[in-house]
Amino acid sequence: MTEVQIIECPRDAWQGLSAFIPTEIKVQYLTALLRVGFHTLDAGSFVSPKAVPQMQDTEAVLSSLPWETHRETGILVIVVNRKGLDQAVRHPAVSYVGYPLSLSETFQRQNARQSRAEAEVFVDELVSICTEYQKTPVVYLSMGFGNPYGEKYSPQEVIDTAYRLSEKGISILSLADTVGVAAPDLIYQVTEAAIQALPHITWGVHLHATPQEAYPKIAAAWAAGCRRFDSALGGYGGCPFAGVPLVSNIRTEVLLTFLREKNALPPLNEFALLEAQSLLPMVFK
Repeated sequence: MTEVQIIECPRDAWQGLSAFIPTEIKVQYLTALLRVGFHTLDAGSFVSPKAVPQMQDTEAVLSSLPWETHRETGILVIVVNRKGLDQAVRHPAVSYVGYPLSLSETFQRQNARQSRAEAEVFVDELVSICTEYQKTPVVYLSMGFGNPYGEKYSPQEVIDTAYRLSEKGISILSLADTVGVAAPDLIYQVTEAAIQALPHITWGVHLHATPQEAYPKIAAAWAAGCRRFDSALGGYGGCPFAGVPLVSNIRTEVLLTFLREKNALPPLNEFALLEAQSLLPMVFK
């Protein structure tokens, strides 16, 4: 069985919160998460502090993490432009640089103030600079299962875009159900088609769901062959830039339950997991 990759996403969980989480609390929480042993920790973003005030201290947070003693967990940060990319690749804690490329023109402009065409051109820079600094680029296909704006969407567009990105040198792609619009059947259809079309790509899913929808959505992606899952403890978060009500991240707790039932749960430090869960009321108060 292909190794399951769990990407824990505190960055996505707290980016839309209006109350600023103090740097020292972020560091305490992320340090606890590092001890758990997740494959990747989505720990911050190098973006405009005016656009995302919660992420204004990402560099300070990363510089305070004991990442060197927990190298089994890679640290991922999100960027949307060259300035953020340059900051990200120069930070020694960063292993992965994530970039959201939307299949929706509307969302691409709202989220990154770029057109889709400009976004695909930026991927060339992303790959080039990441290669220079020995970081791994990750592209999130935002609105990967449709959009709330009435724009045309098809699974074939997902595959066509993925082909172009693969030719640019992207080897990790994550299908993002940015606003939680996808039913399990669609998640299965698109994920299976993508994996079959580009089997050399490491495909992931970044799903959003109500508590009742989370398990069926995970199961659909799993049945389609996906083995890389983004989630967030407590199910906090959601995208604040889509112009629609937030839909929570998949709860890590639900994902872990699913993987235990499949006998596919990677080795995790359960005591560290309990410690991280105990910090949730302090972080998300």
